[in-house]
Amino acid sequence: MGKIFSDEVEQGLRYVCYEERLGKGQEGMTLLEKASAAGDGDASCVLARCYWGGQYIWAGHGFPVDNKRGESLMRLSVRQGSALGVLCALRSGLLTPTLEKNMPFASLEDAFRAVLEKAEAGDAFSQYTVGNVYFWWDFVRVFGKGRDAFPSQEAYNEYLKENILQCEPWFRRAFEGGMWLAGNNLRNFYLEGEKNLIPPRPELAEGIFRHGAELGYPVHQRFLAEHLEKDGDQEGAFRWFRISSENGEKGSWFDLGKRYELGKGTEKNIPKAVEWYEKSIADGMDIPVCNRLGCLLYEGTDGLEKDYGRAFQLVSYAYDHGNFWGADCLGRMYFYGRGTQQDYVKAREVLEKVDYNNKEVRYCLGCIYAQGLGVAQDIPRGVEYLQKAGDYAPAKEELLKYKKTIFGKWVKR
Repeated sequence: MGKIFSDEVEQGLRYVCYEERLGKGQEGMTLLEKASAAGDGDASCVLARCYWGGQYIWAGHGFPVDNKRGESLMRLSVRQGSALGVLCALRSGLLTPTLEKNMPFASLEDAFRAVLEKAEAGDAFSQYTVGNVYFWWDFVRVFGKGRDAFPSQEAYNEYLKENILQCEPWFRRAFEGGMWLAGNNLRNFYLEGEKNLIPPRPELAEGIFRHGAELGYPVHQRFLAEHLEKDGDQEGAFRWFRISSENGEKGSWFDLGKRYELGKGTEKNIPKAVEWYEKSIADGMDIPVCNRLGCLLYEGTDGLEKDYGRAFQLVSYAYDHGNFWGADCLGRMYFYGRGTQQDYVKAREVLEKVDYNNKEVRYCLGCIYAQGLGVAQDIPRGVEYLQKAGDYAPAKEELLKYKKTIFGKWVKR
């Protein structure tokens, strides 16, 4: 048997919460499912969080989000006798008076003492849960001591301060023991303090993401990379984006691909960029990735084989979802009929959303207006676009087809 929980729960916690980078999250979830079905309340509690998404569990596991199932499991964990379940249900607003009445504990304080015992025995999830009781002021309800229990507001404030401060050592122990979420709460505690009770201590928040990154937490490795990028350390940012990506942090896959594409912090490597972009959308379309990957496949830069059909699929998806970053690429596909049917009406609609100077875009719009392609012919407007294309050779050639009369009007030669 496990030292603190059942074997299944301890192994499930290891794979799901403490050592995510092992890539065994699904195996851990399966263990928890079986233990929950067999009546293990602690398994039901941890499993409930698995269904609640990235705020409660590492998104890199790819667990399905099902809030109703998560809520059902958390209530079940209370009925199955899990002290962890009681405190987590309290924190998530699920501990109704009826459920509290039916829990197999004489009081919330008894449930807290049971979790505290596990925390003192070294379990990081329990340490994190205890820390949350203090951090979120749940101790007021757990211990049943409100303002009325104190002779003055000052005495009550001292009681609050004394208890809130206890979140700090518990979060720190949980953070060291495998709970990156405890590091997040600890950092917020240092940055924000507690109004009128505990002043912020931002200097203590400074190194938390780096420490988490060094402990091997993929999320913190990405957070550290983002901070290094803001500070201008491109090589450091690339290093941590790469490490977090290789550890399964999906949020870094796009960033790493972009750095390979642009040569930021590393040598430019388009095939590597494509590899990480493809990985990013393997389980579902991501709009920024669709744009960048689609444009790369359209241009065929650095020896990458062009794929107009796939390029159109990706960039049009992003465009249809309200993102116009790849409009220049999509508009040109409509204009030339690459990857889709030639459609000058759509080409004009899309290209006119390009708000930066792109010579080929100006050329395409110039042709559309000057030749009247899918729009009423407007030679002066077309010439204006062609002139804005500057030294773009096709635009210069197209301009030769028009001349200005002695009355200053542009006409076809």
